Amino acid sequence: MFELGHLVPLQRKLREVALPFLQDLHEVTHLATTLAVRDGTETVYVEKLVSHDTNAPYSRVGSRMPLHCTALGKAILAFTDPESLEELLAGGLRPITDRTVLDPEQLRRELAAIRRSRIAYDSGESRRGRFCVAAPVFAGTTLVGALSVSGHAGAERTQRLGPAVMGTARALSRSLGPSMPMRTG
Repeated sequence: MFELGHLVPLQRKLREVALPFLQDLHEVTHLATTLAVRDGTETVYVEKLVSHDTNAPYSRVGSRMPLHCTALGKAILAFTDPESLEELLAGGLRPITDRTVLDPEQLRRELAAIRRSRIAYDSGESRRGRFCVAAPVFAGTTLVGALSVSGHAGAERTQRLGPAVMGTARALSRSLGPSMPMRTG
């Protein structure tokens, strides 16, 4: 309990600094915009913005998903230490939809590509008919989480959103600077 209580102010600070960036990205894309952090082998949503004219969001602040089946989780997992990846793989990759990546080698290849591009994609892996584009967020060289946009599936739209998501994540990372003391689960 002490450790969890200690992490709340750090996540609150991340959320406060990130909110204007998330709002700008949301306004430009008109899509659900989310900020998440890692807790063990799961992604925890710490902020989510949705439009009033979209369907009800399938996730909410405080909800969790396995790291391997969301773009947010994969953006985080790509920059997590190798021991954590092996721990996740040892526990098995649980299917969420019929599109969830379950092959460890396929996931490793995908994570390597994410490390190169700094953009992660999820096309129906966590929820059928939905897509997500995410990018990691750093404070200096320390991974602190990831941000994303998501909506109804559309491959052509997904690819176009990558640069906007990555640009927002980089701008947020610059604003966090090297001084924000964060720990990821």
